[in-house]
Amino acid sequence: MKAISLSRDPHLLVGFNTADDAAVYQLTDEIAFITTVDFITPPVDDPYWFGQIAAANSLSDIYAMGGRPLTALNLVMFPSTVLDKRILKEILRGGNDKVVEAGASMAGGHSVDDDEPKYGLAVTGIVHPKKILTNCGAKAGDALILTKPLGTGVLFNACRSKKLPYKELERVLPQVASLNQKALESSLHFDIHACTDITGFGIVGHLLELAKGSRVQINLFYNKLPMYPFSLEMYRKGVTTGSNEPNKRFSDGYRIISGIISREEEELLYDPQTSGGLLLAVPSSRADQVIAALKTAGVETAANIGEVLESPEPRIVVM
Repeated sequence: MKAISLSRDPHLLVGFNTADDAAVYQLTDEIAFITTVDFITPPVDDPYWFGQIAAANSLSDIYAMGGRPLTALNLVMFPSTVLDKRILKEILRGGNDKVVEAGASMAGGHSVDDDEPKYGLAVTGIVHPKKILTNCGAKAGDALILTKPLGTGVLFNACRSKKLPYKELERVLPQVASLNQKALESSLHFDIHACTDITGFGIVGHLLELAKGSRVQINLFYNKLPMYPFSLEMYRKGVTTGSNEPNKRFSDGYRIISGIISREEEELLYDPQTSGGLLLAVPSSRADQVIAALKTAGVETAANIGEVLESPEPRIVVM
């Protein structure tokens, strides 16, 4: 197979070579546009919640790059001959409401017939070329701050398998569907060295991408990790996801677990997140101030979960 050549366009400031959250292309000395695309299968049966969560998940990549979303295009896959189109209307209403909440414009989209519903957005945003956030700038001495709990993957699967009542899952959906807008805007007042959002690769997978891009070691404080209610309990009941094992393999050779945690507790490290929080690398001397600013802005969860150290090789040490 012929290798894919990377773009040599100097205006492409961030491409796919760094495993970052979105692409960034410079237009002028003051403006670069951010472009990203994402879609998911339904995490819940409620179509309106599905639309909101999928849209927040797609918009998150713009915030992870330090930007502001401008326009969004619907990406819709829907079995129109099987499901009532009123379901589709509710999915689109949820997505549109979240785009409007973000201050962006829904500008169209594309749909195809498919056996299983899927929904997401192609989003375009802007950022100043000198203020782009990437997953490659973490420095020794940084603290790592996470802005949403972990555990959506196992909770969604537990609800599908009837091991978790929907009323318990429904309690966390507002936070799952919340935008990362407040988290970004309140943290931009500080010196952010690196940023990413925690999604399908789980907390360890995204930490590893940050460690590789920044060429550092990350110490992860397991007992500081925020978790959604019932997530650890569901792993103890034998619930898991199809992504846990691949996510674990992804970090093999880079992951050291130095503390004593159970097998079920370890599984949370690989839990695939949908519409997860931002992970911010900031100077440790400012970590408390950043957390205070996040909470003042209304960010429900803000936790210092780790530290960055110098290292000749990228490494994740779970402590």
